[in-house]
Amino acid sequence: MSITRIGSRQSQLALVQTHWVQGELQKHYPDQEFPVVTMTTQGDKILDVALAKIGDKGLFTKELEQALLRQEVDVAVHSLKDLPTQMPEGLTLGAITEREEPRDALVLHPRWQGTPLAELPPGTVMGTSSLRRLAQLRHRFPHLTFKDIRGNLNTRLRKLDEGEYDGLILAVAGLRRLGWGDRVSEVLEPAVSLYAVGQGALGVQCRAGDEQVLGLLAELNHSETALRCQAERAFLRELEGGCQVPIGVHSQFNGEELTLTGAVLSVDGQQRVAGCQTGVVTQEAQAVDLGKALAQELRAKGAGAILQAIFAEVGRG
Repeated sequence: MSITRIGSRQSQLALVQTHWVQGELQKHYPDQEFPVVTMTTQGDKILDVALAKIGDKGLFTKELEQALLRQEVDVAVHSLKDLPTQMPEGLTLGAITEREEPRDALVLHPRWQGTPLAELPPGTVMGTSSLRRLAQLRHRFPHLTFKDIRGNLNTRLRKLDEGEYDGLILAVAGLRRLGWGDRVSEVLEPAVSLYAVGQGALGVQCRAGDEQVLGLLAELNHSETALRCQAERAFLRELEGGCQVPIGVHSQFNGEELTLTGAVLSVDGQQRVAGCQTGVVTQEAQAVDLGKALAQELRAKGAGAILQAIFAEVGRG
């Protein structure tokens, strides 16, 4: 019997996502085995430092990638938003799964339940670990107070419920996958918060040239999601941004036309450069070209200077 080992982080959300991939592979290939191998990443270990200050080159992915290269596992399941756009030589994305809702969610303490984000009073304490979310909310709602929060979703929700925060900004996808969709007070529209590149999709990584595994993973690839995410990742790669830089996107197909919107912000939310590109996208090369075109548009509008200031402040990781 053929055995394909699946690498996963140990967090509850990571395991839910990995077991979904395992189940899909088992469904398509019932005569094969897909054992899960878990490991802890640097981002899981360092919980008392803001993500942006640790450096973002593979915070939640490097250990899984090293296990792939050492042939300890055959595939690795990632939240695509955590996977750097530059992969180690010898690795490739074998599949991008169908996207869950990619937008951000407002999750409120019960005392604020039912209050729209736009109506929260000055000084309301919002928790987020993302510079992208922080910068966009500071831009729109400078009267709110923002406080860093780390830990898994259970920990964050507990801190919220204990009153340490008035609200949190989290990914809708993660909450739904863990069965906590009812905690979502408001789904944030793109005008308020553009989402992270790849947010809501899973990236299933494997060794380049491993034709047997690539053949297995082809069943999991969702072409529309893959094209959207390839455009988003090309946009981020062209800007040389990382997972912890205030860069947000929104992508949407209308027939074969893909519209990609993107923004770069300063951490304090004072500066914001945004743009939009639309084109026919039916294959990866067209998606990549669209992402590059949007990056070049934003650079022409001054995004480069904003990013340089951020890199100087928090480092490139």
